[in-house]
Amino acid sequence: MDWGNIIENALRAGVSREAAVFAIAAMGLNVHFGFTGLLNFGQVGFMAIGAYGVGIGITYYGWHPATAFIVGILGCVILALLLGLPALRLRADYLAIVTIAASEIIRTVFRSVSLREFSGGSNGINGFAGGFYYFNPFDPQQEYGIAPFRFFGNQLWIILLGWAIVAIVTLITFALMRAPWGRVVRSIREDEDAARALGKNAYGYKVQSLIIGGVMGGLAGMVLSIGSQTVQPDSYSPPITFFLYTVLILGGLGRVWTPIVGSIIFWMLLSLTDNFLREAVDNRFLGINNIMDGVQVGQVRFMLVGAGLALLMIFRPQGLFGNKQEMALEL
Repeated sequence: MDWGNIIENALRAGVSREAAVFAIAAMGLNVHFGFTGLLNFGQVGFMAIGAYGVGIGITYYGWHPATAFIVGILGCVILALLLGLPALRLRADYLAIVTIAASEIIRTVFRSVSLREFSGGSNGINGFAGGFYYFNPFDPQQEYGIAPFRFFGNQLWIILLGWAIVAIVTLITFALMRAPWGRVVRSIREDEDAARALGKNAYGYKVQSLIIGGVMGGLAGMVLSIGSQTVQPDSYSPPITFFLYTVLILGGLGRVWTPIVGSIIFWMLLSLTDNFLREAVDNRFLGINNIMDGVQVGQVRFMLVGAGLALLMIFRPQGLFGNKQEMALEL
């Protein structure tokens, strides 16, 4: 068992592009669910809109990356309005149904054959992110950093870009929650009728929250697509949203920085279990090779992480760093 390699890979996963993407998207969910009490099961739909907004704008319309970036954000705002204006007048469970259905509709539409000339169909959109790497100050062929945090130039560039967006989103969320706006959405989460009785337009604040968290999801989708230089429709399937809830619950609800910690821990755990199981199978450690093979490792690691999350919910339902009172939502 190469424990050094296992730990090194886990540490790298904790600062990876994927960890930054999940942190950004989970902070959007934290605005929705943790602070406002909105049950959004379609955050991956906002991620898809952001990614496709950038990919389609650059590939098919030849827009500047900055223009495509803005269009992707506007697309997320429009999606939030289309979903929120009708659904937020109803009970919370209706929003959950509408958002998960919308995310699957978006994925299906983008992968359809009839839109192949517009969205690439099931093949997606590839090789569109060159403009973003034009500003890369690092040599793509050279490694930077110190062990275990060594990355090639393009990897380091997108990782720095991703975590810079994490920092910006964190500051924006912190400012919002310290402002009167944040106090109002928290009061809506606790008791919407009481907030209305005090003259607050609860419906308007919920729409605003859905827009803000949705834009954060769109930013996450952009970082994911730019890092891989491709937009594939099946990368935005509903399970991604539930992984984001895992990240959110793992770190803790209702605190600005906890989704970041949750994302780091989540990806470190996935890497740790994956590399440990593969090493165990290859080295016949404790006879694990008799009950699974390398192909099954990918599924087993999610089972182990899921079992750990179930134990966490039993013994610490507020998450590792959350406040138990934040879980008492008026849904």
